[in-house]
Amino acid sequence: MVADQFHEIQKRVAAACLRSGREPGEVTLIAVSKTKPVEDLKEAYEAGARDFGENKVQEILEKYPRLPEDIRWHMIGHLQTNKVRQVVGKVCLIHSVDSVKLAREISKESEKQGIVTPILLEVNVAKEETKFGFCLEETEEALEEIRTLKGIKVQGLMTIAPFVEKAEDNRQIFRIFHKFYVDMKSKNIDNVNMSILSMGMTGDFEVAVEEGATMVRVGTGIFGVRQRIGE
Repeated sequence: MVADQFHEIQKRVAAACLRSGREPGEVTLIAVSKTKPVEDLKEAYEAGARDFGENKVQEILEKYPRLPEDIRWHMIGHLQTNKVRQVVGKVCLIHSVDSVKLAREISKESEKQGIVTPILLEVNVAKEETKFGFCLEETEEALEEIRTLKGIKVQGLMTIAPFVEKAEDNRQIFRIFHKFYVDMKSKNIDNVNMSILSMGMTGDFEVAVEEGATMVRVGTGIFGVRQRIGE
């Protein structure tokens, strides 16, 4: 079941690319495996998935040693500064850098390990009080400060759009964010490689792709809704 659903999402990503005049290879599909058992991840892996996203450091630590080494782990959830040491060196990209303080901590730990950690800045485009991230208006200033840190490399931007019943309702959010991303890219800020725009989830990833996403994060669409114990 997981394999079939993974392939179906791949097809839908490719179709959205074609509709918007893009090549399917321009978009990376991240299988969001939070709360899912290792068996499900193995099935997705066998189907061709190599990019997996987790919300919690603890889940990465549990799954990391039990799965193939060529998996690219993405930290997509809110990351507390006291958990940075546990995740640096294990993930290929941290999507959720939502403060200068967190960026400093990631840089410090990365320097200790002798590596440079790729990150994205999380932007709260819709200014939702329940979500983390920089406001659009403060992102450039944050970029200017964060780019000076030696242990990290800013690779782009990420947002979590509002939960909506109709995917089309988020098109304007994605459009605004893509325009901002292009503006930041055109500034050629030193030590910032604005090549990744991570936006779009199970309910709206096709619209996100049509509006320029280079990474989409799909969990339920691939793995289904996990039943709670006792159901």
